[in-house]
Amino acid sequence: MAVRVVLVHGIRTSATMWRSQIAYLEERGTPVSAVELPGHGSRMDEVFTLDEAMRTTDDAVRTASALGDDVLLVGHSMGGLLSVAYAGAHDAPPLAGFIGASCTALPRGAGLAAYRLLAGAFNSLPDRGLWVTDRVLSATLSAETRDDFGAGGFAFAAQDAALRSLSVLDLLQDLRRLSMPTWFVNGQYDQLRVHERTFQELVPHAELIVAPRTSHLVTAMRPRVFNAVLELALATLESTPRDSAPQGS
Repeated sequence: MAVRVVLVHGIRTSATMWRSQIAYLEERGTPVSAVELPGHGSRMDEVFTLDEAMRTTDDAVRTASALGDDVLLVGHSMGGLLSVAYAGAHDAPPLAGFIGASCTALPRGAGLAAYRLLAGAFNSLPDRGLWVTDRVLSATLSAETRDDFGAGGFAFAAQDAALRSLSVLDLLQDLRRLSMPTWFVNGQYDQLRVHERTFQELVPHAELIVAPRTSHLVTAMRPRVFNAVLELALATLESTPRDSAPQGS
C-alpha cells in the first residue's frame, strides 16, 4: 500500500520539531505533512482547545486519505496522547498504522496536577524560564537538532489549557479500540513511561521500542533511531496488501 505520514507535535513546540523526520521521509520519497496545533507555532495567537486540536488532526488525516494514500499517524508527547484519542474515536477515518512517541502516561490525578504546577512556576519566571529551556536543550540535543524544538517558538501561553484538556480524554477506552498496527516509542529515561505496562496490556498487538540513553525528546535526541522506527513501520505497512490490512478503530 502507498502510505502518507501525518505528524502531530508535542506541547509547547510546533511542527518544526519534526525537521529530521521530514527530511528523512522526503529523501525516502514518502509524502508527509506536519500539523500545527492551535496555540502553537504559526497559530500561537489562537486559543488551544481540544476540539480544534482534534479538528486539525482530522483535517490532515482526511486530506491525506483523499489523495488516495493510507495514513500512518505519528504523535509525540501531548500529540501522541491526542492521536490515541483521535485514532480510537468511532468516527475517525481508517488508519493504516499509528506511532505514539513519549506518550505512555495517563494524564490524570496527582501527576497531571504536579506537571501543571511546575509549568506554572516556570511561566512565572523572567522570560518564562526560557533560559532554562535553552540550557536543557543545549545539554541534551546535538547541534543537528538543537534548534528544531524552538524554531516555531514556545507556546507558553497555551500550555495550561492544553494540559487541562488532556484530563478529559478517555484514553483507557481509546487504547482498547486501537486495532491498527501500533508502535510505542520511549526514551530510556523518559518521565512519561509511568504507564508503559498499562499501554501494552490495553494494546497487546503493539510493539514497544525503548531507545537507550534517551530522554523524553526521543525524536531529536536520537533522530536516527526514531527514523529507523519510521522505516520499520513504513516497511511493514507498504508490504501489506490494502485489502488485508487491519483498518482503523
